[in-house]
Amino acid sequence: QVQLVESGGGLVQAGDSLRLSCAASGRAVSLYAMGWFRQTPGKDREFVAGISWSGSTAYADSVKGRFTGSKDNAKNAVYLQMNSLKPEDTATYYCAASQSRFGVRFRADEYMYWGRGTQVTVSS
Repeated sequence: QVQLVESGGGLVQAGDSLRLSCAASGRAVSLYAMGWFRQTPGKDREFVAGISWSGSTAYADSVKGRFTGSKDNAKNAVYLQMNSLKPEDTATYYCAASQSRFGVRFRADEYMYWGRGTQVTVSS
């Protein structure tokens, strides 16, 4: 199984950028479809971005044009570049891995492996 550890979160101002990293160990990220989700207290985990096993990407409408997901098989890592951050982007961000070979997965229950999350706080 794969172990995932997120990093790169922090406190930033609206309009700033952050780059989240997800370091994988145990197995190669090239074997998985990867996803980024976020969650705020009292709400369900929300899909943010996904990278399919073959490398295609998809994004939630709320982040499209501002966030970019990528996967570096050589470094066994996944990244989420977040630009033009807004206060409503404040959440705990999670990296996840799915064994699916069929495109980007959008539902949290399609992912078997999860990191512990990294907090992103955007002040206005």
